[in-house]
Amino acid sequence: MNGKRLEAFSDGVLAIIITIMILEIRAPEGGSLNDLYPLLHKFIAYILSFIYVGIYWNNHHHLWQAVERVNGKILWANLHLLFWLSLFPFSTAWIGEHHTEAIPVAAYGFILFMASVAWNILVVMVIEVEGKESMISRAFQRDWKARLSMLTYAVATLLALYLPTISSVLYAVLACVWFIPDKRIERTLGQQR
Repeated sequence: MNGKRLEAFSDGVLAIIITIMILEIRAPEGGSLNDLYPLLHKFIAYILSFIYVGIYWNNHHHLWQAVERVNGKILWANLHLLFWLSLFPFSTAWIGEHHTEAIPVAAYGFILFMASVAWNILVVMVIEVEGKESMISRAFQRDWKARLSMLTYAVATLLALYLPTISSVLYAVLACVWFIPDKRIERTLGQQR
């Protein structure tokens, strides 16, 4: 089987995740700009999470451009990734409400960490099916950016227990690092043609 159905299902789940996140932000009672101020941290949390979901969607799309075969392990690995991403609305609402408190900030980081672990498991499963000489394998040979990100998420999650504001900054920095779409698969596709 190919990855088109898997990609379409994942696109739908990610769209729902984004929709749920924005529904967590309620309109203010009043009609002045001052009434928006209490929502500022919720909106910042939403923007950060929206960017992260967008990053995963973008990289997910690029991955499925190059995948030729899908098996049960890949389906489960993809569901594992979607599980962690589906927790973004919860963690976004919590950190938006309690942005300086250790446990909500650590929980947000833990979910980011686990989503990155799930992404890496998915890539390993795809490489296992596609083969060591496949385009996917070549594209992800030296994935220092993903490994460094996982380490940073883990450190930031632990750091959140003592310095939650610094952890939030690290989460934002990592989003900036990944904001520019990963071109490895596109470059490898271009070399193959």
